[in-house]
Amino acid sequence: MRPYLHEFLSSVYAEYDIMIWSATNMKWVELKMGQLGVLDHPEYKITALLDHLAMITVQSDTRGVFDCKPLGLIWAKFPEFYSSKNTIMFDDLRRNFVMNPQNGLTIKPFRKAHANRSNDQELMKLTQYLLTIADLDDISSLDHSKWESFNEDSFKRRRHS
Repeated sequence: MRPYLHEFLSSVYAEYDIMIWSATNMKWVELKMGQLGVLDHPEYKITALLDHLAMITVQSDTRGVFDCKPLGLIWAKFPEFYSSKNTIMFDDLRRNFVMNPQNGLTIKPFRKAHANRSNDQELMKLTQYLLTIADLDDISSLDHSKWESFNEDSFKRRRHS
């Protein structure tokens, strides 16, 4: 489990609906989320779980053929709740949001968990970013590629100028 997972989900739950989208089979998504204590945590709820069946195959001149996670699927199914203005997806594979690049945020992969557990601050930094942008009416105009160097004070100054 990535460090600060439950703290992250508890913090952002106040402002966001949380969906877990995995490229694996639903059986494994449910098993892993259950083992991690995500599905029955008292401080947050998971809105939906999606698996590889909700992904689509695309072809790119540069990347070849691969599967990705089209947010349009969620937007079409629940247009009264979700759109490009209020949805953000994060993944360690940028290609997963090739259909919706403006709504994607690339995070560092969590590898070698036994060695990196104490150093990994990714979810703590992501919490700060997500809570700072939560009040925006439209997050689709943000450049999420700069999220790690994001400064809350400069954000406040930019919003009020």
